[in-house]
Amino acid sequence: MTLALDSAAQDLLFREARTANAFSDEPVTDEQMQAVYDLVKYAPTAFNQTPLRVVLVRSEEARERLVAHMAEGNRPKTRTAPLVAILAADNEFHEELPTLFPHFPQAKDMFFAERPAREKSAALNGALQAAYFIVGIRAAGLAAGPMTGFDAAGVQKEFLDDDHTPLMVVNIGKPGENASYPRSPRLSYEDVVTTV
Repeated sequence: MTLALDSAAQDLLFREARTANAFSDEPVTDEQMQAVYDLVKYAPTAFNQTPLRVVLVRSEEARERLVAHMAEGNRPKTRTAPLVAILAADNEFHEELPTLFPHFPQAKDMFFAERPAREKSAALNGALQAAYFIVGIRAAGLAAGPMTGFDAAGVQKEFLDDDHTPLMVVNIGKPGENASYPRSPRLSYEDVVTTV
């Protein structure tokens, strides 16, 4: 066997995992989300930065505020998912670097003194963390429905502030009936990997 994970774990996290568009009524608990975060906080990032911020949308009032900013096709599934998370990048992540990267505390000012550099780094490393977040959702036996079809400026104004940039909205829960579309093709190893 060339992989350390057994086949069941490989299926859970990758082969059988699907983007969900419909969910059962089973709730997603705070304890489940804490367990997910405690696993995915180890995502690799540059300078151990941690720009990802997660807003869990639980109340009906907040859910309707979010739905108003979703693309038309994403509204029904966002309205009915057991839990919805807004994933955002904190553009002021550098303030935590002296704690998170203690062996090189000057990184905060050396590399991230300028806002454009922080925004670029927060977007990339926040996306890396978001990918781990989705895999963590799968590890909890749940399904994720990540979406970028929404009014980012509206979501930022409604739920965040000028220092936080929305990356995606993720519906979370146990898959419901007809939860996923048929799996689309993927590129082969030979199409993607080049050895030099």
